[in-house]
Amino acid sequence: MAARNNNRRDRRNRRRRRERYKSKKLGVMGILILLAFAGLSVRLVMITTEDHDEYLKKVLSQQKYDSKTLPFKRGMITDRNGTILAVSEKVYNVVLDCKVMLAYEGSTQPTVNALVESFGLDRAAIMDYIEAKPNSQYYVLKKHLSYEEVQAFETMEAMNENIHGVWFEEEYIRNYPNGVLACDVIGFTGSDNNGTFGLEEYYNDELNGTNGREYGYVNDDSNVERTTVAAVDGYTLQSTIDANMQSIVEKYVIQFNEEHKDYYREGLGSKNTGCIIMNIHTGEILAMASYPNYDLNNPKDLSAYYSQEEIDTMIEEETYYETLNQLWRNFCISDTYEPGSTAKALTLATGLETGKIQGNESYECPGYHTVADTTMKCNLRRGHGVLDVSGSLEQSCNVAFMKMAESIGENQILRFENIFNLGLKTNIDLVGESRTDALIYNEDSMRSVELATTSFGQGFNVSMIQMISAYSSIVNGGYYYEPHVVNKIMNSAGATVENIEPRVLKQTISNTTSEQMLEYLNAVVAEGTGKTARPAGYAIGGKTGTAEKVPRDKTNYVVSFIGHAPADDPQIAIYVVIDEPNEEEQDHAYYATGIVRNILTEVLPYMHIIKTEEMTVAEQQEVEQVLGAGAYYVVDSQTGELVDALTGEEAERNDSYLGEGTVQ
Repeated sequence: MAARNNNRRDRRNRRRRRERYKSKKLGVMGILILLAFAGLSVRLVMITTEDHDEYLKKVLSQQKYDSKTLPFKRGMITDRNGTILAVSEKVYNVVLDCKVMLAYEGSTQPTVNALVESFGLDRAAIMDYIEAKPNSQYYVLKKHLSYEEVQAFETMEAMNENIHGVWFEEEYIRNYPNGVLACDVIGFTGSDNNGTFGLEEYYNDELNGTNGREYGYVNDDSNVERTTVAAVDGYTLQSTIDANMQSIVEKYVIQFNEEHKDYYREGLGSKNTGCIIMNIHTGEILAMASYPNYDLNNPKDLSAYYSQEEIDTMIEEETYYETLNQLWRNFCISDTYEPGSTAKALTLATGLETGKIQGNESYECPGYHTVADTTMKCNLRRGHGVLDVSGSLEQSCNVAFMKMAESIGENQILRFENIFNLGLKTNIDLVGESRTDALIYNEDSMRSVELATTSFGQGFNVSMIQMISAYSSIVNGGYYYEPHVVNKIMNSAGATVENIEPRVLKQTISNTTSEQMLEYLNAVVAEGTGKTARPAGYAIGGKTGTAEKVPRDKTNYVVSFIGHAPADDPQIAIYVVIDEPNEEEQDHAYYATGIVRNILTEVLPYMHIIKTEEMTVAEQQEVEQVLGAGAYYVVDSQTGELVDALTGEEAERNDSYLGEGTVQ
């Protein structure tokens, strides 16, 4: 018992000794920690009192190096030959760091003087800002300066050691060297470097790159060192557009509208005018233009079409941006309309391909046709008499085509509308293509009257891109190509990242049917309603169109011409649509055929397509008026590219050009 009690006392004593030892140890550690904090406090006091100015200047002077964004350069957009259509140019913003500047005694006046002298800034405004916000570290004084403008200040800064707190922020601005050229195709960018409309929006991710970063820090020797993560520039797009062809197209589209401005009614020469030229063997868009257009470098400028009073009213009534969006939308892909008689090419191709039309039929046209108690008149009120299949297309006889549609039947008409892609998107690589699935007939909505009106292109809607894609398949052997506007994507070094090859989506008609259709369509221009579309010296084919707009009150029309050139070996399709030409009588397709003739008079020689037809004296005079007297087309014999167009007199004086090769 006594032994147990002794053991208990021993354990208690040992426990007390351990606790006293721990207490002493903790006490020593606490004293050491207090001494360390005391030492740090003393050092901090010394820094803030004795070395305050030196450390403050060192820290502040390096603040702009802490983290700096290195902007990427948005990729270019070029035409098929490398002509720049859109490019990003580096500019500089002048930034004042008031805190850094004020950290250096005597630097305020020299710095402000240099800013005023170099950039023409308001001295009083700068001084007021510095006084009001001495701790400001980011005051943008001026934006978008060129490198040359920045150099003047940097030279002054190098010569005066009292200039502090000014730095230059780099960024890029988008520039469109050709202004309005191909505005609907290209689109534009906003201040956030993102695209709006056109290629700029559709290929926004490809055009944009990734920002880099520059990090700065002070090493053990108090020297500034930097670590840089380089920016990755965006990809460049090589478009299918030919800038020269685009320029020709726009010239004549604008010319028509300027000639017709305020002609019958006050306002533009038309509500809309559009033109597309497509390579029928690839689906490449060579030119696409619509009117009214706008300047890509100043897309919000409406002064070409509205007075300042009208613009102010729009802003007040909150319709300003609605008006801008209407201006920016691409008529060639975004607007829909009834195609009129150009759709007869689709009707006839359907009949031939299904075997419902053999080509040896004849149709009597008394000037009207009655379907389900509804009497519909022909385009020629007195009637065409008896016409064969070719003559029906040449004269654009509505009665003959209503009778053709009856032979073909509703099911086949609907089936081939789908085959020709009507009601479906073409998936062209541009933003804003319209959906038209609700704007065409289906099995539930098509009856005998609808079948009749469909045969001559009324009662359903299409877009321009749908029609020219379908038409191209009719004249190229039956191959439906997906239309596209970009054929190559390249990195900033010029290496190809992706080739966008032509895509055949389907065969709409057989080669045999296509050859028959070529004969009929060529006859339309040679002998029929499309005569006025033929450019001097060339044979082409095509179809005119005149569609009365709803309400059917004989007032407003959409007139058009769709065709191919040359007639014997088609290379391109061309489509011109004029929505409400500014004329008292709008229902004449020759408004559209006139534009086509003018365009092809320049485009076909540019494409090195030789004239095959004899020209009358009047036609020779017309060509001379367009191209100059005795014009020679100067072509580089090695590249095949058009160098110049010279008159005969100029050509005689230019032996070097003539030595490379000419086409007259």
